[in-house]
Amino acid sequence: MARVLVALAGVFLAVAVYCGLDPFKRGAMVGFPGFEVYPVDQPRGGAAIPGPGAGPRERGLRSEGEGPYAGVADGRVLFWDGNSWTDFAYTSPNRSELCDPKPSPMLYLKNEHICGRPLGLRFDKKSGDMYIADAYFGLLKVGPEGGLATTSPLKLKEFHAARLHCRALRPIVEVQPVTKETSVLVRNLQFSNGVSISKDRTFLVFCEGSRGSWSQIIGQVDQVLAEGEKAGTTETFAILPGFPDNVRTNEAGEFWVAIHCRRNLYSHLSSLFPRLRKLLLNLPITPRQHFLLHIGGRLQGVIAKYGPDGQLLKILEDREGKVVRACSEVEEKDGKLWIGSVLMPYIAVYDLN
Repeated sequence: MARVLVALAGVFLAVAVYCGLDPFKRGAMVGFPGFEVYPVDQPRGGAAIPGPGAGPRERGLRSEGEGPYAGVADGRVLFWDGNSWTDFAYTSPNRSELCDPKPSPMLYLKNEHICGRPLGLRFDKKSGDMYIADAYFGLLKVGPEGGLATTSPLKLKEFHAARLHCRALRPIVEVQPVTKETSVLVRNLQFSNGVSISKDRTFLVFCEGSRGSWSQIIGQVDQVLAEGEKAGTTETFAILPGFPDNVRTNEAGEFWVAIHCRRNLYSHLSSLFPRLRKLLLNLPITPRQHFLLHIGGRLQGVIAKYGPDGQLLKILEDREGKVVRACSEVEEKDGKLWIGSVLMPYIAVYDLN
């Protein structure tokens, strides 16, 4: 027994020394010189529509009920006409063979800076224009008829580094479309992700990825109070059961949150101990394998609905990931939920009735 304990101690010591030195430069973050890690604040407390593009992360619906529209990994925005997907818009003028559809979203990473990667879609209800947040080309706009969208983004290829270092750098910015003026609403967020305005327009909610989605222990939705004595301040809106990706408001004023996956012990410990996280990142395994450790080894699907007061109303879950996996967006329309994923090549539809 003593020999076994000594052998185990030797193995742990060898692993610790290797991770501390990374002598062969095989760690996941070797391509990011100067990479550092930071502690994470932890608050207490159906059917699938196949699509031609991979990773339909964000959905949009016109006020007339048309759609949905989906941004995919090859730089296109697609429109569902009830029978099939058709091209609607592009975020990059380069539509060469580099941007042809591929079987996996990961195969697009090498050329995404050329083809574009539309992540966020919203319609101007008055003009019918679509606003597109592209990971490489910034905030773009395209008219009601579609086509090429016109107008210091974070590159999607570096999102693994951003979610793992957890540095509080990201703001939420308000842009005035007419005057082009910008103002910062909230600063120093850890991987800010997902923004939605309340039905009565008195506050907005947002997700912090490094406190939830993609990286660390706790999922939370914060709210920025726009009116009253607390105008301009932030407070915790809800503690989520997993890592949030996006949040959307429905017609009843409730909030649907797409949860990438549930929390686990590995992500909990790496959140509490940033030095341990940095050591583990020096293990000779790929960023994808680190990602799998953070999500518990397999993809799953979780979405949750909260009331305007932050009360949990409903959770829907595909624990085996048989239909819905790695949820990145959920939108309610006419008694149905349209659910997208940054990793899956389809949009799932769930009938609430």
